[in-house]
Amino acid sequence: MKTNIFDRLSFLSLFFVVVLLPLFFLPFANIPVETSKGLLLVAGLALCIVFWTISRLIDGKIVFPKSWLLLAGFGIVLVFFISALFAGVSQVSLFGTMLDVGSFWFIFSAFILMLMSAVIFQTGQRAKIVLLGTILSSTIVLIFQSTHLFFPEVTTLGVLASVTENLIGSWNALGLFAGFSGLLFLLVIEFFPISVAAKIILSIFIMLSILLAAAVNFPLVWILLGVSSLIIFIYKISLILQRRREEGVRPLADRLEEGGEKKHFPFVTFVVAILSLLFFMSAGFIGDFIPSRLSIANTEVSPSLKATMSVTKGVLAENPVLGLGPNRFAEAWSMYRPVVINNTQFWNVSFASGSGLLPTLAATSGGLGILAFLVFFILFLIIGAKSLFYNITQGVNFEMIVFFVLSLYLFIASFFYFTGAVIFLLSFAFTGVFIGLAAVNSGHEVSISFLNDHRKSFFSIVVLIILVIFSTAASFKYIERLVSIRYFFKSLAAPSIEDAEFAIGKALALYRNDLYLRTYAQIYLLKFNSLANQGKANLSDEDKALLQASLDQVIRGAQTAIAYDPKNYFNFQTLGSIYETLAASGIKDAYGKALEAYQTASTLNSNNPGLKLALAGVSNALGNVKEAKDYAAASLDLKPDYIEALIFLSQIAKNEGNNAVALSYATKALSIAPANSELIKYVDSLKNPPNITTPQTPAGTTKKP
Repeated sequence: MKTNIFDRLSFLSLFFVVVLLPLFFLPFANIPVETSKGLLLVAGLALCIVFWTISRLIDGKIVFPKSWLLLAGFGIVLVFFISALFAGVSQVSLFGTMLDVGSFWFIFSAFILMLMSAVIFQTGQRAKIVLLGTILSSTIVLIFQSTHLFFPEVTTLGVLASVTENLIGSWNALGLFAGFSGLLFLLVIEFFPISVAAKIILSIFIMLSILLAAAVNFPLVWILLGVSSLIIFIYKISLILQRRREEGVRPLADRLEEGGEKKHFPFVTFVVAILSLLFFMSAGFIGDFIPSRLSIANTEVSPSLKATMSVTKGVLAENPVLGLGPNRFAEAWSMYRPVVINNTQFWNVSFASGSGLLPTLAATSGGLGILAFLVFFILFLIIGAKSLFYNITQGVNFEMIVFFVLSLYLFIASFFYFTGAVIFLLSFAFTGVFIGLAAVNSGHEVSISFLNDHRKSFFSIVVLIILVIFSTAASFKYIERLVSIRYFFKSLAAPSIEDAEFAIGKALALYRNDLYLRTYAQIYLLKFNSLANQGKANLSDEDKALLQASLDQVIRGAQTAIAYDPKNYFNFQTLGSIYETLAASGIKDAYGKALEAYQTASTLNSNNPGLKLALAGVSNALGNVKEAKDYAAASLDLKPDYIEALIFLSQIAKNEGNNAVALSYATKALSIAPANSELIKYVDSLKNPPNITTPQTPAGTTKKP
């Protein structure tokens, strides 16, 4: 009896994790929606594991699905762990700022979610309950987001500030989830015996999901939904024809009842396939209709698949086995991004992800990581294909088919787009359900009884207790870091420097990382400048001591950020910018230290023209005009239309008295931005320099040198 209670509690804990992932967020908590979902994941998994462990201690038996797919998933986790340990900045690769998508702990959590789903949701009844819960949560998301489009002020809940902000993540991720919801409803209509009223209701929500996807207007959604519905249509027709051939009934067009079940033409699936094709083929006409009417602009940008592969190639050339380490795509992008990116308006954007979530993971985990993912997905497709063909002939266990198709949709979406946490975690959860159902259906399970053997009993109990302790400790640690995010955002929106100083101090006390440390340095820089601007003569002895302490905190914050992650060029760029600001306040040798910091940043991000121009500015301030020209010229080599570099060289030429060269640089800059009023005035000043006449020496005096 006690075992059943804890089993049910374990089931409920995991059920709420899977079902509430699309819905869960912390309203009015000043925490991003995607970040807050980590609390549900970690706390729910911890409770699930604790209750499951207690149940196993009581009944003395552990049952696992016997699946090569689970082993392949464990292989991915193992590769990520080894890669993170040898990354050189393991703290970034292991956890990141806040359970970052791509970090080891995130991948580990996704695997545990898949494993526990396979263990707990392996019966058909429980799988149907999960399916029903997912239908309800998807319906709520569709209704809420549709309402948010028209009444964003009412549904903001202190978190969703704009129309495009949503419960799933990015705007395109919402479109993919709308397509996923439509596919889910479609599968239930076609493969489960439900009432006519239920079919009508689900058909209405299919239309709502299509309308929401049309509001997003992401082409990938129409491709996935259209191809999926077409495959379902063909599969359903083949099932009907197969049964009619076996039972010797009349052709499909007759639509007569047989065996108590009516064989209907999959009309809804056919309509969805046609609509998806229509929206995809007429994206510029029909597809833009709803977004234009709602004044929605989709401004998401990301590297192309080609650019992502270029970065992956650079990483593999340098670190072929283990890569740079998980969660370090931003650093990989800085080092290996294509130079052609400088010709776009995103030349100074540090992308933290590639064209898709899976390519991003592969880009940082090296050859072993790529191999592990390939093995996992090949096994997934093979096992899934076997299940599909088996059900064509046997006509049983449609739950397994549904979870496989939904997982496949989510994995493909994750390959072509950086879907974020919700969709990626759902793909692993549904894969786990599919694994459990497939194992039960084929009789492939591993059962371990340990109460009858003292040696097994002692070892098993120790392992299970350690599992409980680890799960509990991990959840508490995560909650600490989650609270730190709230203080971090408070520091950014603080009404005064003192409030910001207090908030960032609390955030760092809970969790130390380079983002917080850079913010810490900037806050104390503001405090330093507010005191320095008063003038030393107007400062009391206490204020002077506070001024020196603020200066120390500024430098210490930036240097600690570098110590935390010496591979992140942002940390060195921040230090260089700080020293450059301090130099203007008269701090000795500040320009020289700024130059050193910018040089290191430029080494880590060698194709960034902005860093070259920053080096040019500092070199010019130090009086090294030739070096300044060389750095500015290097920035123009990387970005020929870099207006700031052209103006910098023009001003140097003007200061040297070479007005013709100055005018040529300025004219080129004006040709790039002909509507820039400041450039027009500057060019006019070079074309018509003021007449400067030498004053006459008064009679009877001698002109001094």
